[in-house]
Amino acid sequence: MRTRGRRPDVPAPDSPWDEVVPGLWMGGHEFRGLSGRLESAVVDRQFDLVQTLLRLPGYGPDPGVEHQVWPIPDGPLDGTQLAGVIRLAEAACEALDGGRTVLVRCYHGYNRSGLVIAHALVRRGRTAEAAIRLIRSRRSSWALHNDLFVDYLRAGLPTARLLEGRAE
Repeated sequence: MRTRGRRPDVPAPDSPWDEVVPGLWMGGHEFRGLSGRLESAVVDRQFDLVQTLLRLPGYGPDPGVEHQVWPIPDGPLDGTQLAGVIRLAEAACEALDGGRTVLVRCYHGYNRSGLVIAHALVRRGRTAEAAIRLIRSRRSSWALHNDLFVDYLRAGLPTARLLEGRAE
């Protein structure tokens, strides 16, 4: 399984965040700036709701911006962690329905954020395959390179949650 980590074969993204569908943004905490150097992706007030799957101090958002935090690993998830991912996707959909802008972020904005956004897109009627393709085309070809997360999406997160819950 290929996962996050600071591996040399997984490049930092070229932008702090990218819009996947209108109002729904995918990003991370670090990106490669125009100079070619790594830069911090600090959120101020650019979004109405920020969902964070890997919390690092000093990366925002500003006080007063709704911030939902659910730290999960970029690896196997248990039933409780999958339930949290499902809840974040539901909250993102509700925010979008209310005309709000949403940023879902993790370290690079590839896997954990991709899992939440893909599930939100599935909830909105896309197939898992279509959601994965869209995310990769909008964020990076590295998005959802965690094969296990792709398997979760193909099975359906509610199904994956039930199966993980039975394994515990």
